[in-house]
Amino acid sequence: MIYRRNGNITEVLLTKRNVDPFKGYWCIPGGHIELFEKSEDAAIREIMEETGLTYHPVFLCYIDEIFPEMDIHNVVLMHYGTVEGEPVKDDQEVSEIAWFNLEEALKMNLAFEHHKGLEIFADRMKM
Repeated sequence: MIYRRNGNITEVLLTKRNVDPFKGYWCIPGGHIELFEKSEDAAIREIMEETGLTYHPVFLCYIDEIFPEMDIHNVVLMHYGTVEGEPVKDDQEVSEIAWFNLEEALKMNLAFEHHKGLEIFADRMKM
C-alpha cells in the first residue's frame, strides 16, 4: 500500500485492474511473489512494474482472501510505505491510477479483500 500525507489528509494510491479477476475494480497495487523471492522484494518489484515508482515498504499484515466461487485462495502479505517519483501505469495490468483520500478509499468497493488491508492501515495511522 502506497501512501502520502497531503496536509492533514492521508492519501493512498490505487490502481484500476485491467485484467481478470476483478477487471475494472480499484485495488492496492501488488502481485505475486516469484519463486525464492522475499515478500518485501516482491512488493518493491510489483510496485515498480505497475506504477513505475520506487517503493520503501514496511510489513503491515497478513490476510487470507478466499473466493470459492472463483476458485481463488490468496495468502496476502501486505506492506505499506512511501514512494519516490510520479506514478506511470502499466497499460497491460492497469487501466487507471489515482490518489484517494484514505477515508474515501475505505468506502470504495475494492478488488479482492483490499478493504481489510485499508482498515488495518487506517488503524495503524491513528497510533
